[in-house]
Amino acid sequence: MTDLIYAIPDIHGHLQELDRALRLIEADGGSDAEIVFLGDLVDRGPDSRGVIERLMRGRVEGRRWHILTGNHDELFLRFLADGSVDHPRIMSKVPWTHRRLGGLATLASYGIDAEEDASLDVLLNAARDAVPADHVRFLSELPRHLERGPLLFVHAGIRPGVPLAQQDPEDLIWIRDPFLDFRDPHPWLVVHGHTALDYPRHFGNRIDLDGGAGYGRPVRPAVLEGRDCWLLTERGREPLTP
Repeated sequence: MTDLIYAIPDIHGHLQELDRALRLIEADGGSDAEIVFLGDLVDRGPDSRGVIERLMRGRVEGRRWHILTGNHDELFLRFLADGSVDHPRIMSKVPWTHRRLGGLATLASYGIDAEEDASLDVLLNAARDAVPADHVRFLSELPRHLERGPLLFVHAGIRPGVPLAQQDPEDLIWIRDPFLDFRDPHPWLVVHGHTALDYPRHFGNRIDLDGGAGYGRPVRPAVLEGRDCWLLTERGREPLTP
C-alpha cells in the first residue's frame, strides 16, 4: 500500500483555517499524519505570528511536518533583514506594506500598528524589536521543495525541462506563466500553491491547491496516495481529478 501524505496550501496568517485543516487531516489520517505545508505562512490574514508559533510547536512535538517556504515568507524575511519592501518579481509592483500584499497585517500580529505611509525605518526598528529571533531562524531554515516518490511539493512551481538540482531557487517560490502554461508531463506530479484559484484544481501534470485563503476563502487540505488526490472536507474525502 502506498503511504498517504497530506498537503496544506497557502495559509496567509489565518490561524483558525490552519487549525481547521489540521483537524480534518487528523480525522482522516490520525495524529501522526505526514503533512507538507506549501508555504506562504504569513501576510494578509490576522495572525501570522500565531501560524508560525503553531508550526514551530508541531516541530517541537515531533510531528511529521514538512514546512516549505513561499514568496510571502521571503518578503517578510527581506524586510526584517534590510527594510526592503520591493521585489523585482512582484507583478503588481506594489510594496510589501501595501494592503494587497498584506505585510502590515503580519506586523500587526506582532503588535505593530501602522499605516501604509508609515516610515520604513520606524517600522523596521519596531519589527526587529517585536519579532522573536527564533521566528526569524525558523523561517530562514525552511526548504523550497520536497520530493516524495512520484510527487514534488513546491510553493510556486518549477521551470519546465530544468532538472530539479538546477532550478532557480527564486522560480520555486515565484514562477507563474512558464510553469502554469506547460501542459506536458513533468518527472513528477507537481503539488503547489502560490497561484490563487477559487477552488483547488488538478491539471493533469500539476495540482494547484491554493484555493485563495489569502482572499478570505478556506484553506483546503488534500491527501495524496501515489498520484491520486482527494480534498478533505467536513463530509469526508472529495476526489480531485484532471
